[in-house]
Amino acid sequence: MFILDNKPLPLDLPFEYNEIQYPANWLRLATVEERAALGITEEAEPEAYDDRFYWGIGTPKDLDSLKAAWSAQVDQIAYSLLFPSDWMVVRSVETSAPLPSDWTTYRSAVRIRAAEVKAAITAVADVESLISTVIGIEWPASPNGGQL
Repeated sequence: MFILDNKPLPLDLPFEYNEIQYPANWLRLATVEERAALGITEEAEPEAYDDRFYWGIGTPKDLDSLKAAWSAQVDQIAYSLLFPSDWMVVRSVETSAPLPSDWTTYRSAVRIRAAEVKAAITAVADVESLISTVIGIEWPASPNGGQL
């Protein structure tokens, strides 16, 4: 990251300094000496952190609050996966038409997966464990690849 007068200079954006306009590519094309002549310094980018889980570098959010939020997220995902086939269940109840077995199996698998993930969330002891539990959850595939 480039700094001028204690302010960051974003790459690929034009800037003005001492009433002189510099084009967007100037920082990339300028030599170290040219940047230094203007007083531009280069610093390491600040360390990144995942703001879903941390307030800042090394400052995790409250674990119980995170657990509650991610459990609710799992419920929402399960709902969104089941919702498109809810009409089949209603039709089955109203008309006694059988629900296709592949859909019964799928819907059951979604509910089981949601319960497994929520149990795993409840069991985690720290934020790092929560991250590994909730990132990349694999859900069952619908019988028709999501097309109803």
